[in-house]
Amino acid sequence: MPVRLATRGSPLALWQARHVAALIGDDTELVIVETAGDRRQDRPVWEMGGQGVFVKEVQAAVLDGRADAAVHSAKDLPSEPAPGLSIVAVPPRADPRDVLVGARLDDLGPGAPVATGSVRRRAQLAWLRPDLTFVSLRGNIATRLERVPPGGAIVMAAAALERLGLVPPVAHTLDVSVMLPQVGQGAIAVEARDDSTVRAALRPVNDPASFVALAAERGFLGRLAGGCDLPVGAHATVEGDTTVEVEGLLASLDGRTVLRWRARGPVEDAAGVGVSVAESLLACGGQALLEG
Repeated sequence: MPVRLATRGSPLALWQARHVAALIGDDTELVIVETAGDRRQDRPVWEMGGQGVFVKEVQAAVLDGRADAAVHSAKDLPSEPAPGLSIVAVPPRADPRDVLVGARLDDLGPGAPVATGSVRRRAQLAWLRPDLTFVSLRGNIATRLERVPPGGAIVMAAAALERLGLVPPVAHTLDVSVMLPQVGQGAIAVEARDDSTVRAALRPVNDPASFVALAAERGFLGRLAGGCDLPVGAHATVEGDTTVEVEGLLASLDGRTVLRWRARGPVEDAAGVGVSVAESLLACGGQALLEG
């Protein structure tokens, strides 16, 4: 029997599902699912509930038996796992950074427009450049690349451009010291039920370091309580086989306050290290942001 992989039908989602299928190496079948986020291209993601709008229907396909596993952009997953499912594999992670398309950050003129649908990106850019103006941006990758505002730029995930083989004429990759990525950005998460046969089939897909890094970042996100609608970001790296380092960010929506914290700990407690970063941010002003 083929391993049935549930996925969205966007070009990027299909690339990711086919990548997982290639790593499995056996007979596979894609189960294409339309999500709420795909149906409502007229509204910003954060207005529709943020994380979860691109995954719930895909998860449902696994839970009701139409598929054996779900393939997601890890950044789309809510902080709380879906009952009955768990992340069982994370392939080697791609570049987690953000890219400014259309102009370099230093070349944007005063008041230049930047198009993005991400409150995380807006807040960090507003912190760096309070003069910038922001407009909303939705659509698939190719559509967004066609919407670079005159005299301005859009913000994209480096991994998306890389996976689809897109090379914009002007692309300025922003270091994580400049813009901290979204939790899970650049990572693919494969969810499954507690099925030993399916989990065995997915074993070749998993990269231990990427799995640990995602666990750490999701521990951070989970501690901030999934309903948090403030800008958050995190980036975890694994040193050798023993240590994980996590840097987390919590900001105000207007970007006037940006808090960052970093911590290290054992890979065996990756999620706990992420939680400790979140708790430190809450203690140094983050709680006041949440309550404000």
